[in-house]
Amino acid sequence: MSRIGRKPIQIPDKVKVEFDNGKIIVRGPKGELSFGIPENITFKLDGNVLTFERSSDDKKTRALHGLTRAYVNNMIVGVTQGFERTLLINGIGYKAEMKEKNLLLSLGYSHPILFIPPDGVTIESPNPNTIIVKGIDRQAVGEVAAKIKKLRPVEPYKGKGIFYQGEYIRRKAGKAGTK
Repeated sequence: MSRIGRKPIQIPDKVKVEFDNGKIIVRGPKGELSFGIPENITFKLDGNVLTFERSSDDKKTRALHGLTRAYVNNMIVGVTQGFERTLLINGIGYKAEMKEKNLLLSLGYSHPILFIPPDGVTIESPNPNTIIVKGIDRQAVGEVAAKIKKLRPVEPYKGKGIFYQGEYIRRKAGKAGTK
């Protein structure tokens, strides 16, 4: 049995969970999310406890069992608390600033980059070297943060670029030169 798939999910009082034609809809104080449950996975709601079970024991169904439970749990956390990802910018002249709801980045290229966030994701830049990506959908927040990071990946010699807060940057030594 899947260890993650077997774990029950406690549903908070502020959250409403509904089922409609194989879809699970989660409504909370921050918004609403939905997810199509695979046909091999069944669910059971007892009061405030949601559990998932699988119909067969083949490899694909076992994988979907844990995935479905984790995804629904992330939906519940998202509509109650939300998700946040912090990116840092390092480099001389590299900066980020907000233009209305869009992010304007100066990353050492010959032109500034205007990043327009998708619906459901908000971006903040409290100072020129920090970008905060927020939203209720964990997958969307992570994807937007990864796209921003990909605009200027960190280079290993001087450590210039965009990276996640708390991420370890592996540095390399430069040329040794002659003696």
